[in-house]
Amino acid sequence: MVALNFHGALLILQVGLLVLLITTHSILSSSSSSSSAAALQGCSDRCGDVEIPYPFGMSENCFLNDNFFINCSKSTPIYGENIRVTNVSTDRHEMTIMRYVAKDCLNESDGQMWWNEPWLKFRSLSISSSKNKFVVLGCDSYAYLTGIHKENSSFSMGCMSICEDKNDVPDDGSCSGIGCCQVDIPKGLKNATILARSFENYTYVKKFNPCTYAFVVERTKFNFSRSFLWNFSDTEMPVVVDWAIDNKTKCGRDNTIIELTPDGLQYYCKCKEGYRGNAYLPAGCQTDIDECNSGVHNCTKDQICDNTPGSFTCKDRHRQSYSLFYKIVIGAAIGVIALFICVPWLYLVLKKRKLIQLKEKFFRQNGGLILRQKLSGDRDQYNSNETAKIFTEEELLNATLKYDDSRIIGQGGFGTVYKGILPDNRIVAIKKSKLMDQNQIEQFINEVVVLSQINHRNVVKLLGCCLETQVPSLVYEFVPNGTLSDHIHDKEKSCKLVWEIRLRIAAETAEVLSYLHSAASTPIIHRDVKPSNILVDNYTAKVSDFGASRLVPQDQIELATMVQGTLGYLDPEYLLTNQLTEKSDVYSFGVVLVELLTGKKAICFERPEAERSLAMHFLSLMGRDELSEIVESGIVKEDFGNKEQVEEVARLARRCLNVNGEERPTMKEVAMELEGLRRMEKHPWANHEYLVKFEETESLLAHDQASISYKDMGETSSANIASYDTITYSGAILEVCMRILVFYPEIVGFLEEEKDRFPSVKVQYLFNSPPKLIMLDDAGQYKETIR
Repeated sequence: MVALNFHGALLILQVGLLVLLITTHSILSSSSSSSSAAALQGCSDRCGDVEIPYPFGMSENCFLNDNFFINCSKSTPIYGENIRVTNVSTDRHEMTIMRYVAKDCLNESDGQMWWNEPWLKFRSLSISSSKNKFVVLGCDSYAYLTGIHKENSSFSMGCMSICEDKNDVPDDGSCSGIGCCQVDIPKGLKNATILARSFENYTYVKKFNPCTYAFVVERTKFNFSRSFLWNFSDTEMPVVVDWAIDNKTKCGRDNTIIELTPDGLQYYCKCKEGYRGNAYLPAGCQTDIDECNSGVHNCTKDQICDNTPGSFTCKDRHRQSYSLFYKIVIGAAIGVIALFICVPWLYLVLKKRKLIQLKEKFFRQNGGLILRQKLSGDRDQYNSNETAKIFTEEELLNATLKYDDSRIIGQGGFGTVYKGILPDNRIVAIKKSKLMDQNQIEQFINEVVVLSQINHRNVVKLLGCCLETQVPSLVYEFVPNGTLSDHIHDKEKSCKLVWEIRLRIAAETAEVLSYLHSAASTPIIHRDVKPSNILVDNYTAKVSDFGASRLVPQDQIELATMVQGTLGYLDPEYLLTNQLTEKSDVYSFGVVLVELLTGKKAICFERPEAERSLAMHFLSLMGRDELSEIVESGIVKEDFGNKEQVEEVARLARRCLNVNGEERPTMKEVAMELEGLRRMEKHPWANHEYLVKFEETESLLAHDQASISYKDMGETSSANIASYDTITYSGAILEVCMRILVFYPEIVGFLEEEKDRFPSVKVQYLFNSPPKLIMLDDAGQYKETIR
């Protein structure tokens, strides 16, 4: 830890010294070397590789007037009518363009002549007389250049080149009339056309020179070679043109001067001596030239050059030392201040970078790369956007006001559910779980993909997830009216939950589970069907919390667990065999049906022992044909004739609660029967004769009565259940073991306390072997020992 602190302090000290040196250097430096702007603010100054300075421009409000517009639609600057621009200079007031070469050639195959006559045409430009020349190439050649001179007067000039043999042409680069001729360009030439011709149609020179070439070219860009007579392939030549502005008030504001053009009709804008920049910009020339650093000064060795705006001064060296000292002091002070500013800033930058790296780590650790690949593949395969979205942590923080307590809408052993509002004003439910089993990452990813593709009106839509946190968060469609459990077990709400609504909710829930089991693209077993996982939206059922609710750790000990299920709803066959099937959901749904019928909770340790398990108590009463004792008051209404419906639903629930999974109906059969009951409800002429009965799957607990009693805390509590004459021995063991799990603490406690009275009974715990139980007959006498 000491070494770590030392190295951290050393790093901060080094950064501070670096800042101090940089700041001091900037104070000592007299001027800035920043480059000048070329175009107006907000305008582009480049087209391809060519800089386009103001007054030229490429878009609206970026050029002085139409004479300075350059088209850059194809990344090549074009001026006027298809004139390609290669350079623009505001210092020399020149623009370099590319123009075509005039040709006149003999086609030896047919003896025909062909030629072209390129032209130069400008609105406000003139061909530079000092930078260009007119050149003609050939040994039987002449050419004319005709056009408009200054003051709109016509002008013509020409040049001819003669030679009889290619060896007569000098190869020293001279262009004086033998194989090549050149003439100067007059001043002020604006428009020009070039005509190239032959004296004798190349009769005597066609073997080595069947063509005449003529062009205007920049002086420094062309040097004659004798090989051009028979091998000249250039089609364009660079030409320099002069430009100027018509209004002197368009020059820049600061550090500029105005000059007339040689013809006295236009103006040049230039920077004052000691400044540089673009004199045509509104601000003028803003960059001071540092004559001291550039060496453009006349100070002696005994003097120090001091740069000033637009100029410089030479000062005695010994006097300057005092000024240097003060500058160092000021620079050091500013450096210390900058140190106190930069160190916290550096800390925040490093902290932010660490957070980003941590998010990336969690994203990969939680299977983000796999999920992104799967979602991308699904979008390509189904051409749809119905797949889940991967939310960022920042999006969920903003949606929940940083997980503010006021946004909590549910809490439990699995974690917390928050109400969130997305940027598009959608209201969602965000489930923030506690822990994640890393061994189930791939399974979690697969379930997210499958569940996000479920689009059913009675299923809470999984919108996506966030993988940038240690434990992934899930984002669901928001259902505002609470759960079925809230409506059933709240006295005020349960009054509004009339039988017709309960039947509809049961039918819709059964239809969803049937869809998940058989109609979905990938069969899904819910694992945790219970009223608290059935949301109610305007008394319409919406099933939630399936599949992806595996996020709660396997080893968490709670009354309700999302992975294994919830006590009271667990299929006893699944509990003992650890084999999950679709019939496990059927059992859990049977408990839900019983809750809808009775309004009671599935498990309540405050009730008498025989009634703690609602499912067992219900089966016991059904076996004694005492359904009316448990059905919630107000459900059965003789006036509405719904007694038969209630009884049919009760018989259906009993079949769902069969301890032998194979003898339970499928969810499809359950859904069909409930839907049939709903349809019967809509027709007043319907009666119980039209109900669909599945007698062949009648519960095995519907025959003769027997009695099994369990000793609990020194007292005997009896529960009459159906006889076992039609169930297999294994089915009986499953039911007994289910009771043992529910009342296990009381049984063990009793046997421990009464071991003196029953010396032959040995207590053995659940994870070793089941405790021994005594079965009594109807008279309360010993019958047999169940192991």
